[in-house]
Amino acid sequence: MIQFFNEDIDFKVPQSRITKKWLLNIIEAEGFHLNQLNYIFCSDEYLLKINQQYLEHDFYTDIITFDNSEEDNHIEGDIFISIDRVKENATLHQKTFEEELLRVLAHGVLHLVGYDDLEDEQELQMRAKEDHYLSKL
Repeated sequence: MIQFFNEDIDFKVPQSRITKKWLLNIIEAEGFHLNQLNYIFCSDEYLLKINQQYLEHDFYTDIITFDNSEEDNHIEGDIFISIDRVKENATLHQKTFEEELLRVLAHGVLHLVGYDDLEDEQELQMRAKEDHYLSKL
């Protein structure tokens, strides 16, 4: 089950039904089973507080993913997304808001299935996976 929530903002995912199906397809294509996935949309300030409290990072970010799964190859997690940051990154990368939002939604799932982006090579692999799944939508 995939659910969308808001914390301190009012936001609705465009075409949420199609988006949920697309996210489930990513999970299944990566060989995982979905238990529960919550996306929580929020402001920059809200996500900054989470970043400081849980990760001890003092900077803005577009996404923070918490993996709550207890079984291998099962997805259970919470993904926090700053809509402020998605809007800014869309402008910065000359993408539409919707394109950037979909990239970030996929990015969180890819973290949960084991992809990372801390090193340059990992980031390239993550971008390639994002592009691959965006082309499937």
